[in-house]
Amino acid sequence: MSIPSDRPSALEKSAMRRVVRRIMPLMMISYLFAILDRANVGMASLQMVQDLHISKQAFGFGASLFFISYFLMEVPSNMALQRFGARMWIARIMITWGLISAAMAFVEGETSFYIMRFVLGAAEAGFFPGVLLFLTYWLPSGYRGRYIALFGISIPAATFLGSPIGGILLSLDGLMGLKGWQWLFILEGLPAAALGFTCLLRLTDRPEEAKWLPEAERQWLVGELRKNSDGGTDRSGTKRGWAGFLSLLRNRYLWAMALACSGASAAGSVLSVWQPQFLKSFGLTDFQTGLVNAVPYGLACVLMVLWGRHSDRSGERRWHTATALMLITLGFVGVFFAHSLTATVILLSCVLVGAYSFKGPFWALSSSTLGAAQIAAGLAMINATSNLMGGGLMVNVYGSVLELSGSHGLALLPVAIVSLVGALLVLRMKTTWKISMETMRHA
Repeated sequence: MSIPSDRPSALEKSAMRRVVRRIMPLMMISYLFAILDRANVGMASLQMVQDLHISKQAFGFGASLFFISYFLMEVPSNMALQRFGARMWIARIMITWGLISAAMAFVEGETSFYIMRFVLGAAEAGFFPGVLLFLTYWLPSGYRGRYIALFGISIPAATFLGSPIGGILLSLDGLMGLKGWQWLFILEGLPAAALGFTCLLRLTDRPEEAKWLPEAERQWLVGELRKNSDGGTDRSGTKRGWAGFLSLLRNRYLWAMALACSGASAAGSVLSVWQPQFLKSFGLTDFQTGLVNAVPYGLACVLMVLWGRHSDRSGERRWHTATALMLITLGFVGVFFAHSLTATVILLSCVLVGAYSFKGPFWALSSSTLGAAQIAAGLAMINATSNLMGGGLMVNVYGSVLELSGSHGLALLPVAIVSLVGALLVLRMKTTWKISMETMRHA
């Protein structure tokens, strides 16, 4: 396995610097818009729900449809990426989701809202695990933990930036005859489509094809990736990926990984959709809601990087993952008993710090333990299942509980339970995890 030493060679430094500068900024900005276009329905709901006369339960159901189609298309999308190439497929995903997100501006009621959210999920499916797979083609395994964590910072950053921007866009209400929520969808959706065309021009499928790398650096990188046992340069294609997927369906430990991931996914998804309405219930204006909504995400941006670095330096993944899930549980339970805006914001900050700090250690662990035949299907399967269970199910449950009880705090408790179960599963895997993962790596 390739692990960068304390004193990497000048050739290694130069090669990795070129690769990171070429790939990471574009992938991070693209993922930022993916999360922005997925979650901006939360800010749009401050006006859209009333304008279209959509009930809270119907809104929750419509928002959750995104995750159902996302689940259905996630694995096929990652298999298509292997077949058609990362450059082409990632660009396709971005162009279609950007145009569909912009078209959300023209929904007219519950039915069209349901249809567009479902189609948006199908369009975006495969982007996150696709990029993770793409990074295995370019980053030797010893470099992946830090850059997966860096890539993941786009998630809280999207809402940190998007909430105040969303508040400003909502204030455009009436401009050129459009509602503020319509401007929000249009002006946040079209840039994603433009970035898709940028991917076509800038990305390269494999290091062997990278003419922008000097010959010596290209040969070094290809050699390092071939030393990896996880298939970074595996060329077996779709057939091997589907075979890996079928073998994963029988592995109970991978299902446990998906369930653990569901807690963090549920926390992030539920709050991205419902937190603006929760905060506005304290009497804030749309613009104030956007500013306050950004605070927990700003803290998460900083602390998730520090947590990921600590996990890398210590070489420990399991406790870092479980602790993050426990923080989610404690935060949501605390929100149930909190009554002030200040206390609520502090507790929601704890939740989101846990939800996003979870990602670095967890995905670094997952991507390093899956074998060549399982990595494409495995990453997609974990992400798709966690999005369906954590995002699709819990977003819908939240809306139903809120409709029946009128309590945001009570509606958050199911997510706290899922996160606690996930943490306990991770801690229980101390010995059996290693045995199972070693079996999967050599399958």
